[in-house]
Amino acid sequence: MAAGSLRVGDLVWGKLGRYPPWPGKIVNPPKDLKKPRGKKCFFVKFFGTEDHAWIKVDQLKSYHLHKEEMIKSTKGKRFQQAVDAVEEFIKSKVSSFTSSEDKNRHISSDGKRQNSSSAEISEHSARKRGRPPKEEKDAFPEPSMVKRFVTGPVVGYKWKQVKDDPHFHHFLLSQSEKSESCSAIIQKLKSTAEEEAESTSIQAADSTATNGSVTPTDKRIGFLGLGLMGSGIVANLLKMGHTVTVWNRTGEKEGARLGRTPAEVVSTCDITLSCISDPKAAKDLVLGPSGVLQGIRPGKCYVDMSTVDPETSTEISQVITSRGGRFLEAPVSGNRQLSENGMLVILAAGDEALFDDCSSCFQAMGKKSFYLGEVGNASKMMLIVNMILGSFMASVAEGFTLAKIASQSQEVLLYILSQGPLASAFLDQKCQNILQGNFKPDFLLKHIQKDIRLAIAMGDSVNHSTPMAAAANEVFKKAKALGQSENDMSAVYLACNQ
Repeated sequence: MAAGSLRVGDLVWGKLGRYPPWPGKIVNPPKDLKKPRGKKCFFVKFFGTEDHAWIKVDQLKSYHLHKEEMIKSTKGKRFQQAVDAVEEFIKSKVSSFTSSEDKNRHISSDGKRQNSSSAEISEHSARKRGRPPKEEKDAFPEPSMVKRFVTGPVVGYKWKQVKDDPHFHHFLLSQSEKSESCSAIIQKLKSTAEEEAESTSIQAADSTATNGSVTPTDKRIGFLGLGLMGSGIVANLLKMGHTVTVWNRTGEKEGARLGRTPAEVVSTCDITLSCISDPKAAKDLVLGPSGVLQGIRPGKCYVDMSTVDPETSTEISQVITSRGGRFLEAPVSGNRQLSENGMLVILAAGDEALFDDCSSCFQAMGKKSFYLGEVGNASKMMLIVNMILGSFMASVAEGFTLAKIASQSQEVLLYILSQGPLASAFLDQKCQNILQGNFKPDFLLKHIQKDIRLAIAMGDSVNHSTPMAAAANEVFKKAKALGQSENDMSAVYLACNQ
C-alpha cells in the first residue's frame, strides 16, 4: 500500500520522532483539535498505549505489508502487547465480516462468492470507502498539537524516582545509596537501562510532543543566553506554560519577557537559569558589571547549565551562596535539535532542594535528569561524556577520509555502519553532513573542542593521561585553524582531508 493511498480505518506502522515504529490505526481526529498546517499527515491511534498523534505520511507504512520486518526489528514486552492487540482487533473484524458475509450469502439474489484472503478482509473491513474527508488533508503539527490521552504504567526503577511521569526519568541517589561503591551504582544504572529497554514504547515521546503533561511551576523563571541550546530550551519552557524572563546580548525570545541586564533578571525571578559558551563567559556573566551576582540576595536561585570545568562551577557556587543564594550546576547533554525537541539529558549537582524545584523546567526541556551530588560532579561527568562524543566524531571523520583515499564508497560505509552496533541518529546525521558537505551547526565545533580540552585538563589534574582525547583534540584544533569553529563538529572531516 502506497503512503498516498492511506485513509481512515487503515492499520499502519507509525513512527514518532526517534522512537521505533508502532502499530496503530488511522482515525478521525477529535473535533476540538486544531487543524495543523504543512505536509500531509494522518491522525493515528496507537495500539497498546491509547496514544494519539499526528504522523506524517512518509512516517507511515501498511501494517500487513511490513508486519514481518517490523516484528523482527523491534522487541520488548510493550511492543509485543501492542502487536497482540492489533491481531485481536483483526480477528474480531474478520469474525464480524465473515458473519455478515454468511448472512448476505443467503439473501443475495446473484449468489456470488467473495474469496478474499484474511489479510485483504482485515484491510478492507477496517477501511471506509471513498475519498478521505477534507479534514484529513492535514499537516505535521507543531509538537504542542499532539495530545496524549492515557499514561502507561511506571517502570519500577531501583533509583529513587522523584517525578511520577514514566516518560521523564528524574533520578537522585538516596542517602543509603550515596555510600555505596561505584560498582554497585553502575549495576543500578545497568539494571535500570535493561528494565527501561523492556518497556520502551511509542509513549516515550519527547516532552514537547505531549503538551499538557508538564505542570509548570508557579515560580518566576529567568533565562540568560539564547544561543544554539538556550533558544530551544526557552521555547520549550514557554510551550509548557512557564513564565520566562530572558536576557541575551543579541535580541530577545518571542513570547518571553525581556530583562535589561542579568542582574535585573535575577532580582525579578525566583529561579534563573543560564546557558553560556565557556568558563570565561560563565564567570563574566556572574561577576561582571550588572552581572548575576548583583541581583542575588537570600533565597534567589541560580542554575548554570553551561558546560564548564569543575573549578569554574565551584567558584560560581561559592560566590552565589556567599550572598545567601542557592546554586545548582546543570549542564545539558545534547545538541540544537534535541534542545528544540525537548529531549536533552540534564546532569545536575549542588542544592538538592533546588533540583526538585526545577522539576517542571527540566521536564519541559529534557527527557532525563540526574542528580549527582556535590557541585563539580555534574561538570566532571559532562566533560567525560563530551570527550567521548568528540573522540568518536574524530574517529568517524578519519574513517570516512580513509574510505575516500582507499577508493571505497562512503555511502556504502555509512550503510554498513548503520546496520551494526554503532547505528544511531547521531552517526547518521554527522555522516550525512560529511556526504553532503553541509556543516550547518547543530553542535559547534569550537564548543566540542573546548570540552575535549577541559576533559584533558581534568585528567591532568588527577594525574591520568587521555591519549585518545588528546589526539582528537589536535584534529579539532586543526579544523579551527581552517576556519571551521562556527560550523558543526562534523566539519572536523575537513581537517582529516588536509
